Amino acid sequence: MIYTRAITALTLASASRTTSAFSPTIRRTALPASQRRMGSALNANVAKLSQPGKDLLPDVDVFIFDCDGVIWRGDSVIDGIPETLDKLRAMGKKTFFVTNNSTKSRKGYKKKFDSLGLNVPAEEIFSSSFAAAAYFEQTKFKDTGKKVYIVGEVGIQEELDLIGIPHFGGPEDAGKQPDMGPGCAVSHDKDVGAVVVGFDRNINYYKIQYAQLCINENPGCEFIATNLDAVTHLTDAQEWAGNGSMVGAIRGCTGVEPTVVGKPGPLMIDYLCDKLNLNRERICMVGDRLDTDILFGNDNGLKSLLVLSGVTSEEKLLSKENTITPDYYADSIVDFFMDEKVGVEA
Repeated sequence: MIYTRAITALTLASASRTTSAFSPTIRRTALPASQRRMGSALNANVAKLSQPGKDLLPDVDVFIFDCDGVIWRGDSVIDGIPETLDKLRAMGKKTFFVTNNSTKSRKGYKKKFDSLGLNVPAEEIFSSSFAAAAYFEQTKFKDTGKKVYIVGEVGIQEELDLIGIPHFGGPEDAGKQPDMGPGCAVSHDKDVGAVVVGFDRNINYYKIQYAQLCINENPGCEFIATNLDAVTHLTDAQEWAGNGSMVGAIRGCTGVEPTVVGKPGPLMIDYLCDKLNLNRERICMVGDRLDTDILFGNDNGLKSLLVLSGVTSEEKLLSKENTITPDYYADSIVDFFMDEKVGVEA
């Protein structure tokens, strides 16, 4: 069973780390199954968005968007996205971008948005690498004097640097190969108090072995996963194995379930709501994944909308096997303004 630990305090700086510290008290209230919209196989009743000007936009003040499969695919922005975001802002809607991809820090994601011609302020961007740093902040990991071993990329390193958490591994271990001759062993640092596993395009056997030694042999060593996404969009040509495959390798050799800090866990939405005093009932989570984005919305008291521009097909959404149901679904967020198209055509 995957679990996310209850959050009791959280101290985070802004995206540029220039604002004052933030220490909310996080309260988690379990929602009844009927409100979470899970467990029903009647997904043919999921409404496809047809009148956004009536059914969606008037009831939402804040849109939280996933990135891969919603805003872009690989390194290509999805058609119509810049104009759609501009229209939402012109209506006074707040927008935030929450991604499970940990390969970049928030600073790194700001550069990607800029490169795609998307005018998104850094303070609107939240990545799972940031969530990992937030978790260490709220658990006061720095006070333990321990280190973090990273299976992942530079995004996690940059976020941990910003809060002064000592770490090693990551890209620096990309080319390492353990000597597996007779009598050989991999030595590991006994002061590692946590292993963080994020998406890693250079994962190798050395990293898996080092991580399992820390988790299995260092008393109290935590196993943190930025997310469990099965696939990801490295390019717009196909789906690629996601961080779930990296986490699965280490879970398989340790028998330990990770603490998951990204979606669908509550850490990032709790942070947003407490910092900005947002009303959850007027927030809509928009994503392309049922088991992360839509579950994130449903489990945390938000409205939810699935787009078909990413990994989930309409067939999968409406199948009897699917038990995670959004409030609405649409081909793309461009459909938020389909009413205007109808008016023009008329």
